[in-house]
Parts: sequence; C-alpha cells; structure tokens
Amino acid sequence: MSEFANWLDLPLIWGGILALAIFLYVLLDGFDLGVGILFPFAPSEQCRDRMMNSVAPFWDGNETWLVLGGGGLFAAFPLAYSIVLPALYLPFILMLIGLIFRGVAFEFRFKAGMKRWVWDAAFHFGSLLATFMQGLILGNFVQGFTVIDGQYAGGPLDWANGFAVFSGVGLIFAYGLLGAGWTIMKTDEITQKWARIAGKYCLIFVVLFMALISMIMPLMDERIAKLWFTFPNFWYLLPIPLISLFTIVQIIRHLQNKVSHNQVFIYAMVLFVTGYVGLAIGIFPWIVPFELTLWQAAASNSSLMLLLVGTVIFLPIILAYTAFSFFTFRGKSSHEHMY
Repeated sequence: MSEFANWLDLPLIWGGILALAIFLYVLLDGFDLGVGILFPFAPSEQCRDRMMNSVAPFWDGNETWLVLGGGGLFAAFPLAYSIVLPALYLPFILMLIGLIFRGVAFEFRFKAGMKRWVWDAAFHFGSLLATFMQGLILGNFVQGFTVIDGQYAGGPLDWANGFAVFSGVGLIFAYGLLGAGWTIMKTDEITQKWARIAGKYCLIFVVLFMALISMIMPLMDERIAKLWFTFPNFWYLLPIPLISLFTIVQIIRHLQNKVSHNQVFIYAMVLFVTGYVGLAIGIFPWIVPFELTLWQAAASNSSLMLLLVGTVIFLPIILAYTAFSFFTFRGKSSHEHMY
C-alpha cells in the first residue's frame, strides 16, 4: 500500500477532490441560496410557496459538499487549514449562522401562521448572508494571505477589504441567476414569468462583475497575468472566455423564449463551470495563494492514502444519492405545504 501511495500524486488527487467538492457545493447549494435571495421579490405568497417547495427536497443534501470541502481541507492539507481558518474565522462563522437561519426557516415557515413573515425573512436574509460571506471568503482566498513561518500573520479584520466585498456582492447576483434559472425550470405561469424578469436583471450584474474580476485578477499577481496573456498560453486558454460569451448569449436568448424551461438553468451552470475553471487555472498549484502549493501543505502520503480509500468508497454513494433525489423530485413544484 505504501509503495502504491508513493507512486500516486496524492496531493494533486486530493486537490482535485477538494476542487470538485467546492464546485459541486457552489453549483448545487448555489441555486437554492439563489432562490432564497430572490424569495421576497416574488409577486405573491403562492409564488413564494412554490419557490420554497422547489428546493425543500434538496437544500440539506446539497450542503454535504460543504462538509466534504471543509473536512477534506482539514485532513488532507492541515497546514493550509491552519492558515485559512484563522484568516477567515469570522466570515466562516457568519456563513454558518446564515445557513442555520435558512435551514430553520424550512421547518417552521409552513406552520408559523401569522408569524410566517419572520421565517420568510430568516430564509431570505440567511441565504443573503451565507452567499455574501462565501463570496467574501472567495475574494480573500484569491488575493492570498499574509503568512510568516507557515502561520497566518495578518490582522483580525484583513478579510474586510474592497475586493472581497466586491466578490461577495458579485456572488449574490450569480446565485440569483442560478436561482432564477431553477425557478423557471421548476414553476410555471406567473412565477415563471417573474423569474425570467429577475434572471435578466441578475445576468446584467453577473456579466459586469465577471468582466471586472477578470480584469482585476491579472493585476494582483504577475504570474496570473503571465499565465493568461503570454503565448502560446493565450491561445490555449482563449476557449474559456469564448465559451463564457457564448453561454451568456444563450442565457439571454432563452430568458426571452417562453417555451424554454430548462435551458436557462443549464447554461447558468455552464457559466459557473467556465468561471470556476478559469479561477482554478489562475491559482493552480497554490492551495494558499501565493504562499503554499498543494505539495507543500499536504499531509503525509499514508494519511492521504487512508483518506482516499474512504473517499473512493463513499463519494460514489453520495453522488448516486444526489442524482436519485433530483430524479425523484423532478418536474414542476406546487404551492401545497410539504412540511
């Protein structure tokens, strides 16, 4: 087993697993957070019932990927974990508080009677807080952290910077676009018509924030600029922005097409894929940009191998359960109470 572990590039494999877990969390929990962000702007109480029912079977299972991402970082890259967590401790706590309020809202809203507005607010503001903090965490991660002798050496409020706040606001609109696409796919009539309008507004800001972040990132570190704007890398990476542009055009087209039900959500997911791939390429091979690589921060090969065995067993089960739940609850949602 030890010889086999030495033959495998386990830090790279675990970097891929963590990247997959984080991406699946962003994609899957992103649409139900997006529904929560758009929730209070729906045209009627019945529309809001439909929206909440559409995500009720999925929201808790989607957060499995958040647990895998956080637990995997702690177990596979403990040095990176010891830097990232102190740097972003308060944003992580606030994110979890937002997720807690949103989760409680699912349980209490339909039984609250006259106090339903309290749980409507908990669902909306919990989703908004969790999303903003996730974007803020991402913005700080992209910028990197102040590290001295393998320890975080920055201040307790270094995370509250302009670019991080900018990223947090951008992610709100990005999740809103996913939520609008999901609502279009899962509802009909007045709710779907409203979701198309909401999707148009979100898309405008998504395009704006994507363009600005794409211009800012190369200015943060010369290595990112060199990666994207030197030849032949420029030609190798050119398909990523071209696919993003094509995807944006398709989203616009299907938002205006009243016959399209699934396409907006599908193309919104593709847009997330291209953005995530571009980000991953920009910061690879750093696990703590621009201080520690995957190999510098990794645990021992024996630990990584043991973790990998468990992951190989349970990851397909999680994927199968996720696929089964989406298949089981396919189709349009209703406004009838589910809890």
